[in-house]
Amino acid sequence: MKEQIVEQAIPLFLQYGFKSVTVDDIAERMSVSKKTIYTYFPKKEALVETAVMHHFDTVMEKILTIAKYSKDPIIELYQIKKEALNHLSNDKNSPVYQLQKYYNGIYKKLKLREFTLLQDLFYKSLQKGIETGLFRSDLDLNFVIRIFLNGIRGIQDIELFPDNEFKIDQVLIHFSEYHLRAISTPEGIEKLNNYKKEMNL
Repeated sequence: MKEQIVEQAIPLFLQYGFKSVTVDDIAERMSVSKKTIYTYFPKKEALVETAVMHHFDTVMEKILTIAKYSKDPIIELYQIKKEALNHLSNDKNSPVYQLQKYYNGIYKKLKLREFTLLQDLFYKSLQKGIETGLFRSDLDLNFVIRIFLNGIRGIQDIELFPDNEFKIDQVLIHFSEYHLRAISTPEGIEKLNNYKKEMNL
């Protein structure tokens, strides 16, 4: 039952936000009583945290699969970007914004977990890019990883990129290209330009 509650809560949280969705909403969706949900999650915050981490793990599985089968680190980044767009937003009603505002403790735990997992993923990707001659060999990998992850978080900041002026998909495309041009060799930039033409980016 605990897993079923989490599975039913996730789409509601993603669609309407963590603040807006109540335990009553989840109980109604499942045709169970609130008491049933409180048996497994005494506080809504506990359910929010479990749902957030479960969803994050699901997204990470998809990203790791992309990384495993991508033919090179440049196309890998664009494919990961495509997956990320399903979960990113710079809107006030976005799950990330609401999580940060109303459940900041959970948001901080998520950021730490995100950094730990993505640090290893991007480190391997950067190394592969250097080995194949697509990325510059003089890169400080730890610095590049931190700058990139900080940038991904930054583009979701609605004060920096208000949604009435910036669309998250375009911002992410611009940021990805900005990042790749900074770390690529001439060969890597040539490949990037070819991908842009092929994929109409």
